[in-house]
Amino acid sequence: MKQSIHAKRMARTNKRHKATSKLNLVSLMDIFTILVFFLLVNSSDVEVLQSNKDIQLPESFAEQQPKTNLIVSVSHESILVGGRKVADIALINNSNDAEIKGLKEELEYLAARKPYRTDEEAQKGRDVTIMGDKGIPYDLLKKVMTTCAKSEYRNISLAVSQVPTDASVDSLQAEEG
Repeated sequence: MKQSIHAKRMARTNKRHKATSKLNLVSLMDIFTILVFFLLVNSSDVEVLQSNKDIQLPESFAEQQPKTNLIVSVSHESILVGGRKVADIALINNSNDAEIKGLKEELEYLAARKPYRTDEEAQKGRDVTIMGDKGIPYDLLKKVMTTCAKSEYRNISLAVSQVPTDASVDSLQAEEG
């Protein structure tokens, strides 16, 4: 049976519209690319130090971001350098030495593995961050700092938990209100 021209045209149109639609991935890839760049740019503002359940950092209004360097953690039980236990607090408290032997050995070992590149760097000293619990005695913190300084780690930073200043709290409240 012969089809009319009108029937043939309707069959072609029906065949064309019957085809399944395809997913356009170009716009989806654009969205994910923008999202990745957004996350990369905004993630650099936060610096997270390695956490330790035994250490509760003191609070401060400091605005300067910490640098990435060697971390000495001081808790009520032990001293850790880069996550490795080097001394017990009980033994340090019983000792009258101004320096901590295990800490000094570890710092000297790490210093020997990474020599200075310039004379200026040697005069400045190496960088170290001390994460000390806010309840540790000052005498212990002083011993840790003395040991670090005598082991060529003279650029000492103390890790703190940053709390918002009154000015930043007031500006947040003004934005909300």
